[in-house]
Amino acid sequence: MGLFHRSGPVSRYGTAAGTGALAVLLLVGICGSPAYTGWAGTRADPASAGDYYLRLLAWPAWRLDADGQPGGLLAADLRAVLLVVLAVALLYLLPAAQVARVPGPVSQFFSGWAAYVLAGGLAAVLAAPFGPDPSLLGALQDASSGAGYGFLSGWIIGTASLGGRA
Repeated sequence: MGLFHRSGPVSRYGTAAGTGALAVLLLVGICGSPAYTGWAGTRADPASAGDYYLRLLAWPAWRLDADGQPGGLLAADLRAVLLVVLAVALLYLLPAAQVARVPGPVSQFFSGWAAYVLAGGLAAVLAAPFGPDPSLLGALQDASSGAGYGFLSGWIIGTASLGGRA
């Protein structure tokens, strides 16, 4: 038995924050990709809740080129980058306090969901000064969109956080 040996069935699974972070990377990487955003944009049936949700998942869109946006490629992709960084940071910060008081999967689910809601709103606010409309009104509207995106898609991150170690 070495120093790095773990016993028990839990050792085979990752941490709740780690699995949530992987889900964040996959969700933003796939649903924010140019291929997905283009596909979701063509499914523009405003009367369909399913199509609305598919377009909503494309909110943290990232690009391979800046398409003439001021600030270049980083400014064009800043919202997606900040969403990933903030979500991962919050996934690691939020569960520590909650798991100590309320152990179990319910705490992991809501911690993951809440982390994604907060990350969506904060990423939008922090990226707003670099966007096409750098105003306070634009930042507030972006924060509302980001938090709404996090609320409606954060259950995916919360579900991915289930079952891991705290």
